[in-house]
Amino acid sequence: MPMEIVVPEFGESVVEATVGRWLKAEGEAVAAGEPVVELETEKVNTQVSAQDVGVLKQILRQEGDTVHPGEVLALLEGGSLPKIATAAAPGAAAAWDTPSRVAREESSPGGKVAASPLALKMAAESGVELAQLRGTGPGGRVMKEDVEAFLRQNPSLEEGREVAPRHSEGTIVPPTATIQPSAAIQVDREEVRQRMSRRRLTIARRLVEAQQTAAMLTTFNEIDMSAVIEVRRKHRESFRKSTGSDLGYMSFFVKAVVGALKAFPQLNAEVQGEELVLKRYYDIGIALGDPEGLVVPVLRDADRKGFAQIEQEIAGFVQKAGNRTLSLEDLRGGTFSITNGGVFGSLLSTPILNPPQVGILGMHRIQERPVGLNGEIVLRPMMYAAVTYDHRVVDGRESVLFLARIKELVEDPSRLLLDL
Repeated sequence: MPMEIVVPEFGESVVEATVGRWLKAEGEAVAAGEPVVELETEKVNTQVSAQDVGVLKQILRQEGDTVHPGEVLALLEGGSLPKIATAAAPGAAAAWDTPSRVAREESSPGGKVAASPLALKMAAESGVELAQLRGTGPGGRVMKEDVEAFLRQNPSLEEGREVAPRHSEGTIVPPTATIQPSAAIQVDREEVRQRMSRRRLTIARRLVEAQQTAAMLTTFNEIDMSAVIEVRRKHRESFRKSTGSDLGYMSFFVKAVVGALKAFPQLNAEVQGEELVLKRYYDIGIALGDPEGLVVPVLRDADRKGFAQIEQEIAGFVQKAGNRTLSLEDLRGGTFSITNGGVFGSLLSTPILNPPQVGILGMHRIQERPVGLNGEIVLRPMMYAAVTYDHRVVDGRESVLFLARIKELVEDPSRLLLDL
């Protein structure tokens, strides 16, 4: 009796996912513990793995389908377990003895060629012979990306054909009308249609919700980074040798934000109905750029951590984001957030709140600018800083003083060590 591969429970209020990439094709052998399909949730991507040996008999849900915990994704032939619902750690590779793989084979004029179901469909629609393609999938299997690459290199295959636009991720949308020869120079007007990832859709939804539900305003100031730069120059190498971590700018701002939040607790709060919940703990979200969309892992109990531990945890978040192993626990909660557009060269921006938080600090590029000092004009490494706040619960006075407090602490980092 075939076993069911089902959508696992995700926890943390995640109630649905999008089917991403199938890692196995119908008819292909699967080892115990081997990932079968990727699922995209609003927070992280995860892989559903097999718990027994078998052959993937039938794929029931296709790429782009919305699925819910407990729904059947595919059927596996063989093995002894009645149900499979194991999600591997996102991005993690399982260890197993590689089985002999039975790839799905389809006839073509050039002989037997292994190809994924989606690649077969795309090739048939475009009139592409599979024997012409070099497969990049497991065992040389032709994937949809291989067909797309071939079509990009041979655009004439699509000319004169009326083909309905395809909606698969990354698929080229061919012209819908016959192209007539012309003496004029033909201009490439290619379009690419891509399915938005679950994370990107969630980011879009939450950003719109933030603008619709919060009264967002932003206040600005500029910070002289001379003192922090000098501390890093003097102690960066010894800090690295003693802790194994680099002494970055973010740890200074995390400490400064915690100090400012203690002085102005309205910015470390959450609106729940008609009540304002003031939080006496400091879980700071650190926004990180990612090819699939912004992620904000949370540095918990930041007020209890020293510079070394802050830098180590942030470095760990960066590594996890890079290899796609951030967990739901890494992203849960947060009382205030920091985003650093300066690493991408941003000079000034207005950050958007991360609901239900009521405040976020935006860091920016450090740039030498002329400033007045003791009656003289001198060059100083300056950074524009921005605080966006929810005006429903934070007044302009508090927000301005909050940012001024951060400025004071960063410009005199000895206060961060003495908690002044």
